[in-house]
Amino acid sequence: MTPLLKGAATASVAALLLAAAPAAWAASPGHAGSTPAGDAPAVVTTDNETPVLYDDEAGGNAVGDDPAIWVHPGDADESIVIVTAKEGGLRVYDLGTDELQSLPATVAPRADGTEGRYNNVDIAYGIELGGELVDVAVVSDRYNDQLRFFAIDPDGAEAETPLVEVTAAEQPFLFSADRATVDEGHTAYGVAVWQPVAGADARAVITQEGATTLATARIVEIDGALGYDEIATTDMPASFPLPDGTVWTPCDEPGIEPHLEGLTVDQRTGVLYAAQEDVGLWRLQLPLGSAEPRLIDRVTDYGIHDVYDPETEECAPVDADDEGFGGSVLEADAEGVDLYYGPGATGYLIVSSQGDDTFAVYERQGRNRLVGTFGIDGVEGADAINGSDGLAVTNRVVGDYREGLLVTHDEPETGDGVDGDRDATNFSYVDWADIAEALYLKVSTAAGNDPRFR
Repeated sequence: MTPLLKGAATASVAALLLAAAPAAWAASPGHAGSTPAGDAPAVVTTDNETPVLYDDEAGGNAVGDDPAIWVHPGDADESIVIVTAKEGGLRVYDLGTDELQSLPATVAPRADGTEGRYNNVDIAYGIELGGELVDVAVVSDRYNDQLRFFAIDPDGAEAETPLVEVTAAEQPFLFSADRATVDEGHTAYGVAVWQPVAGADARAVITQEGATTLATARIVEIDGALGYDEIATTDMPASFPLPDGTVWTPCDEPGIEPHLEGLTVDQRTGVLYAAQEDVGLWRLQLPLGSAEPRLIDRVTDYGIHDVYDPETEECAPVDADDEGFGGSVLEADAEGVDLYYGPGATGYLIVSSQGDDTFAVYERQGRNRLVGTFGIDGVEGADAINGSDGLAVTNRVVGDYREGLLVTHDEPETGDGVDGDRDATNFSYVDWADIAEALYLKVSTAAGNDPRFR
């Protein structure tokens, strides 16, 4: 297998930030991270959630993590939601949250392949395969440090088998030199698809677990299947200059860097939004290395110096009175990221704040001004959203969701019929109309808002 390929995009972003501090900090007092705490988060509700997944042998070691919404090109009612369940594989749901398909995390098609662990998922539209254009679910496989590809049946929710794997054999590791390195666990983690031209030259952006590396890879057809090439990487910062002259490194167990997971790409502009879990929300221009990244918002405990205690396996502040230099709305971990597309450059960026069970909404345009925050309560048998990881949103009319749909991970899943003695997760559907009303957001369901649907 080929080793990690460091492309020309590799750059020491950390060095750039250190060189600029602390003056660069003072130059951006109006960014979202400096927004006062203000009002409490708005509250919206959900009454539509998927069947519970259990992370134990009886449940197939299924742990919900990340969703993606596939929009049917002709019949919105037949759109589907695809989610990862880690060692439990993938699940496919209709717009009523009924399960349509359960796919196991099979052995990767490689000589040294093992059963997979599917972490994150996104959709590539109009990929050439076997002389046809197909839509594809692109999945990160942590146990094999690679991407897996699943063709989506154009009948969507009406299909007998909505997904079929079409991964080419012997694809290169994304971050590892060999199988022994893969087994150390610092492998493919978050994933998002970038399609600067609809259906052409699609690329995946991938994060690395336990490290600050980002990679891009071009999706290509190989012998009637899908694989990737042209892997390029860049390293994001692991330490940060502070206004008081100190340098802050987010605390974790030894050998673990502050990694990124949640990702989305603005298909119109090529801007990548990436959540560094213990740091905040980044904005980068693709291709990697073409412009200096900008930290849009910081987690609330940004800059608080912690020390790791090996006995408790926890981090604790060196100084209990340290207030840090954090933002006001993202409580670590900063997790799922996606875009609700409006006309032109307008729309909204949604980020899950896992630490306080809320979601932050930023403007898509300009400097991504913070608009507001919301939490999600369950009604009519559904439970409230806790500890959300991945999320997905669409501005399109899908089924009964006439102004768009947000799908979010929920952990732990609680409520009626849930076995509280087992690790339970699932996903909830939230009507975008309710979010828009609560935060006074604009709504536009035009297909042309998202370049992939033109």
